[in-house]
Order: sequence, then C-alpha cells, then structure tokens
Amino acid sequence: MRLIVTLAFLSFPIGEIWILINLFQQYGWWVLLYLVAMVLLGLQLIREEKLLFSGRIMQSLSQGSNPMKALFGSARHMFAGILLIIPGVLTDVVAVVLLLIPVDKSTIKSSTFKQKAANDDVIEGEFHREE
Repeated sequence: MRLIVTLAFLSFPIGEIWILINLFQQYGWWVLLYLVAMVLLGLQLIREEKLLFSGRIMQSLSQGSNPMKALFGSARHMFAGILLIIPGVLTDVVAVVLLLIPVDKSTIKSSTFKQKAANDDVIEGEFHREE
C-alpha cells in the first residue's frame, strides 16, 4: 500500500512536468503567461479570503447558523488558491473543481452548534404529595 501511495505522489509531479513541456512545445511563451496569470489569481483568491474569513464567521454566528459551513468554505477557497499558485495544469483543474463544487448542507450537521437555554436543568410539571 505504501508503494502505491508513493508512486501516486511521484507520478503527479512527473505528469505535471510532462504536460507543461508538451504545452510549451505547442504554444510557446503563452504557457508562461498562463502560469503567471494563475499565480496572480491564486494570490488574489487567498488575499480576498483572508479579508472575508472573519466577517463570514461573525455573520454565521450572529445569524445563529453553523459556523462550520463558513469555515469549510474558507478552507476550501484557501486550498484552491494554494493549488492555483503551484505551477501546473492538473493542480489548476483540481482548484477549479474545488471552487465549482457547491457546499452540501446535509454533510455538515447544524445541530451540533445550537445554543442551549440557560435553564436546561428545570423540569416543569405538577406534583402533589400523598400521605
């Protein structure tokens, strides 16, 4: 199993380099312009996400919704930005797929972050004493 994982990790950069060499032979310096543009887009995505992160968390907390959705969305955008910065076409495709996949609301349970009432220990009811 370790051998398969190691080969997968080694084959990914080799595939990236092979694709970039083939694209460079076909399109020349346009590939370099593409790579620079993807780095700039990745940096911009990370910068915007850093600015919007605290606002999203505070908004979800003030609305009483699950802050894990905002945290998951921000982490996904940050990871996509990092993938855009890494030179290569395969990483760019993975980053675009990450950005296009909608967040499924059923995967993150909102019941874990419901606020408890202050008087949860009180049980209301009537009683009478029998003698």
